[in-house]
Amino acid sequence: MTEAGDRFRSGELTVIGRVNTASNVTLVCDVLDGEVQQPPLRVVYKPIRGEQPLWDFPDGTLAGREVASYLISEALGWGIIPETILRDGPFGLGMVQRWVDGVDNHTDRGDRLDLIDLCPAGTVPDGFREVLRALDQDGNEVSLIHADDPRLQRVAVLDILLNNADRKGGHALEGVDGQVYGVDHGICLHTEHKLRTVLWGWAGQPIDDGLIADITAFAKQLPGVFADALSEHITDAEIDALIDRTQDVLDNPVMPVPRTARPIPWPAF
Repeated sequence: MTEAGDRFRSGELTVIGRVNTASNVTLVCDVLDGEVQQPPLRVVYKPIRGEQPLWDFPDGTLAGREVASYLISEALGWGIIPETILRDGPFGLGMVQRWVDGVDNHTDRGDRLDLIDLCPAGTVPDGFREVLRALDQDGNEVSLIHADDPRLQRVAVLDILLNNADRKGGHALEGVDGQVYGVDHGICLHTEHKLRTVLWGWAGQPIDDGLIADITAFAKQLPGVFADALSEHITDAEIDALIDRTQDVLDNPVMPVPRTARPIPWPAF
């Protein structure tokens, strides 16, 4: 393991801030090296004791779901979710995830849109897909849009497998390294259908053959040793449901259409 990996797994977490918009306690931390002058390693830390109770997810399970989601992303070979582990911190056991340095498209010039954004209704730019129209806080009609970008579509396909109940606009990040990352996977992997996402722009369209090839390989390794690794974080019933969702995608390789009255998480960002 590299020195940075050692620090990530066992270095002392120093809290430098809190994400106040998050539903659960979400702390930004630096992992310092007390002996060698190294740049701090920045992480996100979500202690289990800071998780808010939910009516449909068992208490104290969100951190484990984040780790399981990371393991699934890695097993697929997609690298969508930053490295995520369970470890101790200043407020007890919790999820720790490597920080993503994101692109800031909202510069003074304001000449670029984020991967998921709003625009005036009826003015969807090239390279974007409209999800819905709504009224903003000033009563103006706007369109919720997302980029027609294969990096983002891969996130949308991962959400199908994870049964992600909370893919908000702020949970898909364009990194400065050119990758697109997904974060906040605490309410995933339920046995019942829970998919809520802002990434509905591809609904009804075929899933890319390359992604299906990756899912086919993933399906073959799901039982056995990999299932044992997941069982440390989610239940056997939830693993069985993951296996079923994976097979459903292979049997019908098409992006789904909304099946519930509330297919988009709120707030959307």
